[in-house]
Amino acid sequence: MTLALHGGTPVRTAPWPSWPPPLDRGQRKLVTEVLESGLWGATQGGAVVAQLVAEFARRAGVPHGVAVGNATLGLFAALRGLGVGEGDEVIVPAYTFVASATAVLLTGATPVIVDVDPADLHLSPEAVAAALTGRTAAVMPVHLAGSPADMDPLVALAARHGLLVVEDAAQAHGAAYRGRPVGGLGEAGVFSFQASKAMTAGEGGLIVCRDETAYAEIWSVCNVGRRPGGEWYGHPSVGWNLRLTELQAALVLPWLDRLDDEIDRRNAFCAALERELSGLPVSVVPRPPGTTRDSRHLLMLRVETVGSPVDREFLLAAMEAEGVPLDAGYPPLGTLAALTGEGARAEPCPAAEEASRTVVWVRQPMLMADPGAATQVAEALAKVLSH
Repeated sequence: MTLALHGGTPVRTAPWPSWPPPLDRGQRKLVTEVLESGLWGATQGGAVVAQLVAEFARRAGVPHGVAVGNATLGLFAALRGLGVGEGDEVIVPAYTFVASATAVLLTGATPVIVDVDPADLHLSPEAVAAALTGRTAAVMPVHLAGSPADMDPLVALAARHGLLVVEDAAQAHGAAYRGRPVGGLGEAGVFSFQASKAMTAGEGGLIVCRDETAYAEIWSVCNVGRRPGGEWYGHPSVGWNLRLTELQAALVLPWLDRLDDEIDRRNAFCAALERELSGLPVSVVPRPPGTTRDSRHLLMLRVETVGSPVDREFLLAAMEAEGVPLDAGYPPLGTLAALTGEGARAEPCPAAEEASRTVVWVRQPMLMADPGAATQVAEALAKVLSH
């Protein structure tokens, strides 16, 4: 069978669902109301932002939240508000987006990049334990691809050593670990509303936390050093303007009504694709232990070969030509000169390096398709891998 890359007929010619999806009625109504009110900024009353924060915190099982301009700033504000700063070290996984590490750099602390579990690609407790020093202040598990990290061993390890746990939940809206929602399992959790995420306003983010004192400090970082209930022009500490706008909140708040249905839809596609992959040298990266709700922001596939490495460049180009575009995924953070040049410390990370060679992603628009379309993904993989 001739590859589409070489002039053959593509497996799929129809477009995949768009992302973000078209505005629903609730979004149109609320955005219009905010536009017509003229109260677009959070400091002008912030009723929609306040409602979004309250609902998001409730869903995370914690009492407090702070909406921010993006999740990178959210991770920075959470760390800074919890007291992380110059001279400290924060442990981050090697297989994640660069912002997990650059947020640490913003605080003046040092990111320490450690390996992930070779099976599920989430932060390895053993690698964390091996990287601890007297300067370690915090651990940042990442709920990668919408799957919750195996939190109990990480939280227990942090407790034994007096460390903070800040969850990077940017990709994990609606995910749950052992029956508990992610984001509220450590001292703070941070979600993203960036354009590719499961809930999006184009950009934006939200921090959730349990402790009232921590909340006040994080809120201050995001509100130019003010204090909750304090004087408007009183700035007892240094802070920044990191706030989310009412317009962004109006796009995201109604999404909560359909989030669970969309998660179910993505899970149905993933289950169908896993069945279709039977007999192919491709497997779904397994969920971490303790997963009770996987939000399936992405589906990670491991391509297995015998005797020779995967030609990823060819694989990705050929799959795109077949109408089934896949994503290359992350390079190991420790290989990014920009991070190490700023002082990040990278431990040996063979599992992350292997993932960067053998793992590809099915992105969210494809996962929102009818599960029957999973047949085309498997058909395209079989066609390409045969070459």
